[in-house]
Amino acid sequence: MKFPHPVPVRELAARLNAEIIGDADALATGLNEVHHVAPGDITFVDVAKYFEKALRSAATVVLLNERTAAPSGKTLLLCEKPFDAYNQLALEYRPLLPLTANISPTAEIGEGTHIEPNAVIGPHVHIGRNCHIGANAVIAEHTIIGDRVLIQPGALIGTEAFYYKKTAEGFIKWRSCGRVVIEDDVEIGAGCTVNKGVSSDTTIGEGTKLDSQVHVGHDVRIGKRCLIAAQVGIGGNTTIGNEVILYGQAGVAQNICIGDKAIISAKAGVSKDLDGGKLYFGIPATEARIAYRELAALRLLPEFFAEYYKS
Repeated sequence: MKFPHPVPVRELAARLNAEIIGDADALATGLNEVHHVAPGDITFVDVAKYFEKALRSAATVVLLNERTAAPSGKTLLLCEKPFDAYNQLALEYRPLLPLTANISPTAEIGEGTHIEPNAVIGPHVHIGRNCHIGANAVIAEHTIIGDRVLIQPGALIGTEAFYYKKTAEGFIKWRSCGRVVIEDDVEIGAGCTVNKGVSSDTTIGEGTKLDSQVHVGHDVRIGKRCLIAAQVGIGGNTTIGNEVILYGQAGVAQNICIGDKAIISAKAGVSKDLDGGKLYFGIPATEARIAYRELAALRLLPEFFAEYYKS
């Protein structure tokens, strides 16, 4: 998420009751979790094993709860509860905006776009030209939709990320301050759900087609001209390349990458990074020529043991 204007770290420190370590004249331009930070961003860390990753990231400002020297080019803000401070900023710059009308007065809808009855268009949504939004679809806040996009009835676009911080008292919800970005010529089937990013963008690339009842998790990045069949589930922060095909009920875990032109068979379970240009099958998903060979070998085991014990 980017701020409407740069914010001095002195101002942030005062608002968060934090101590500045490092460059006190730095400016923050956005807020992001460590996986997606860019120069100018604020991120946070409150678990020792992730300190090094946060301090080496591209973030300009790091909220943390242990005193340490600031690396070159970084400003540290020392505070008691970095997660709470981060969430406070997310809520300040992206407050919850309850709907008061089916189509928000702040939404921008392009020429030639048709909105069917009972569809809901949230605040600060931008929809391009010649799109079709089906009945009872929901396009939530800050979603960006390109031209010639078809969203079928009942699809939910821009829902909150399923993302929580575990504490001794229970799970604390992160404020999802990211967006969904849908590029030109995308089709999204009936009953699909696409979560917004926690603090960056969930992206569906140009020309990609989703069948009905597909779930796309937070911060997922789907490439161009992909085909994703019904009941596929894609875990958060996963990257899918261009021209990838996922057949029905395939499941994709979080935080992985699938290369261009990979084909994932129906009901396959993807639990690790996969190279592009290959066909995958099974649970866990394995290159099909290897998986089929293993299945063939398994079928021969009863005969093998029968011969072994006979001898």
